[in-house]
Amino acid sequence: MRAVIQRVDGASVTVADGAGDGNGPEVVGEIVGEGLCVLVGVTHGDTAEKAAQLARKLWSVRILEGEKSCSDVNAPLLVISQFTLYGDARKGRRPTWNAAAPGEIAEPLVDEVVAQLRALGAQVETGRFGADMRVSLTNHGPFTVLIEV
Repeated sequence: MRAVIQRVDGASVTVADGAGDGNGPEVVGEIVGEGLCVLVGVTHGDTAEKAAQLARKLWSVRILEGEKSCSDVNAPLLVISQFTLYGDARKGRRPTWNAAAPGEIAEPLVDEVVAQLRALGAQVETGRFGADMRVSLTNHGPFTVLIEV
């Protein structure tokens, strides 16, 4: 599993027609104030154990103001699935997505990261798996870290 973590002063994710009712964009996940916006990619061979390991790392990584972790200050996390983290653009002009796990494997593992974070006591907001999302955030720092488990 791969995660891009950004320290933020607020973040949200919007889906074009969130409810499918034609009423337009819907905010499906939002955090206010200091926290982490986390993009999660799943590759072949990832497991529920790796999802739990990633959740523990996200909850305890000390990248917030004053070298604090989310667990130290009860900061929220916005977790968004992003298969493009496993894109490969080394050859040609078009990335390949061969390393990204298919949706039926990836979705339950991203859900497991969220469930494990919540079990640790985290406030977690999410995007919507497979949707065309718009992510807005204020990166504090800027501070961005890549984690692989």
